[in-house]
Amino acid sequence: MGQTSSLEGGPTLLEIKNLHVKINENGKEVIKGLNLIIPDGEVHVIMGPNGTGKSTLSQTIMGSPKYRITSGEIYFNGTELNELATDERARLGLFIGMQYPTEISGIKNVDFIHAAMNAIKPDDEKVSVLEFMQRLDQVMEFLDIPEDYTNRYLNEGFSGGEKKRNEILQMMMIQPNLAILDEIDSGLDIDALKVVSKGINKMRDNQFSSLIITHYDRILKYVRPDVVHVMMDGRVVTSGNYHLAEQLEAGGYATLRDKLGIDAKLVDD
Repeated sequence: MGQTSSLEGGPTLLEIKNLHVKINENGKEVIKGLNLIIPDGEVHVIMGPNGTGKSTLSQTIMGSPKYRITSGEIYFNGTELNELATDERARLGLFIGMQYPTEISGIKNVDFIHAAMNAIKPDDEKVSVLEFMQRLDQVMEFLDIPEDYTNRYLNEGFSGGEKKRNEILQMMMIQPNLAILDEIDSGLDIDALKVVSKGINKMRDNQFSSLIITHYDRILKYVRPDVVHVMMDGRVVTSGNYHLAEQLEAGGYATLRDKLGIDAKLVDD
């Protein structure tokens, strides 16, 4: 173990080197020297106590203006992301499933997804309405999503489970190279969790990788990760296979802190 990233190796898709990140609003440093590598075709999971920087990491990778990189680099398919806008990162093949998806009144779900697909494609690869609707019908049937879902306004009046299903629907339609799924399992009942997991597993191949951020190991019973990372105090402190998540569920972060000799004062539980 140690501050590593992949246990298998292979072509690198995402590489983060000695990343330091501050919150723009108050200048607090949240990410404190994080290193991470995600190869092509792998599912990685990040776990860790509250306040350790997991969601900050996901937002920073996607270029949220709320956070400022003070040192270190993020590379995606060999392209440095540090100065790129969020839409530029999306065009490169990045996608984020939000922890709290935004409700947007007046914009139909179907129109948003179609626009999002075409926004990241060159002019000669735009998806026609017919092609889009055929693909949408297939994916909705696969995810057991009712027909009226798409004609509702984006996330407006959606339950928590519906919002998370909608994030997976968008992911499957957009077909990114890397999907960052920030607590995609939070608040889900077992049926919704199975649907979300089904969508992630359907995407798994050599052209798709995922970074799943979660507090619990229950989604990992359906989506078996290649690597599990643990974050504490703004950095990756250890990595392992699925059994690391099982150990955390059994012993908690306090046990891991003791094992690694990490000062409990550095970690906000």
